[in-house]
Amino acid sequence: MYKLEVSTYSIEGVKEALKLGVDRLELCANIKEGGTTPSFGFIKAALNTGHSNVFIIVRPRGGDFLYSNDEFDIIKKDIIEAKKMGVHGVVCGILNADGSIDKCRTRQLVELAEPMKFTFHRAFDMSCDYKKSLADLIDLKVDTVLTSGTKETALEGKEIIKELVEIAAGKINILVGSGVNASNIEELQVATGANEFHMSAVKMIQSEMTFTNNNLNMGNIESEEYLKQTVDEEKIEAAMKVIKKLNNTL
Repeated sequence: MYKLEVSTYSIEGVKEALKLGVDRLELCANIKEGGTTPSFGFIKAALNTGHSNVFIIVRPRGGDFLYSNDEFDIIKKDIIEAKKMGVHGVVCGILNADGSIDKCRTRQLVELAEPMKFTFHRAFDMSCDYKKSLADLIDLKVDTVLTSGTKETALEGKEIIKELVEIAAGKINILVGSGVNASNIEELQVATGANEFHMSAVKMIQSEMTFTNNNLNMGNIESEEYLKQTVDEEKIEAAMKVIKKLNNTL
């Protein structure tokens, strides 16, 4: 069975993904930092749509994946609250300073998250030894690892992803992400043997504000202040068509 996961940063994106039959959602905040823990109001609204696979990223900040004791406590508290709310899975990742998987802390989080599913995100791609890292995650009984094959995009990393799929041998799910879209899902599937794909579907639209104050900036220094991030429903729809086509070949 081929599946599509979509990361989304708005309730509009959640509703669109639900309508289009997306298999799994990953709720995030702060796309420019690679995704951080979403607000609990957003999580509650997403759960209220009735989607059966709502995952949240649990990441207290952008940057690296080496966390202080205080940050680790925040991660644990967020996982506890997510479980209370009825979230179906969490997406998290922790490394040691040498780039290895922090097995001690990750084990604590996997156990704390149960019965929620646990995805180890692309901190995996920043680890020092992908074969050892995958073996560690299998040992920790992590459900899924999100990876681009240690490269900038999944297409660039497809040879390593193929290797990971072979090593995983069904003991852990390999979720292919970074640069995934309708135009390359089939190519990635053939090249890697993977059956789960992760994509973002974000576009920027003009704000509906009729009054604008252009004399200051509220911190959005990389783009126009009056642009708003929303979901690109056409990208999701096109990707779902590919997924359905692949499933029809089974």
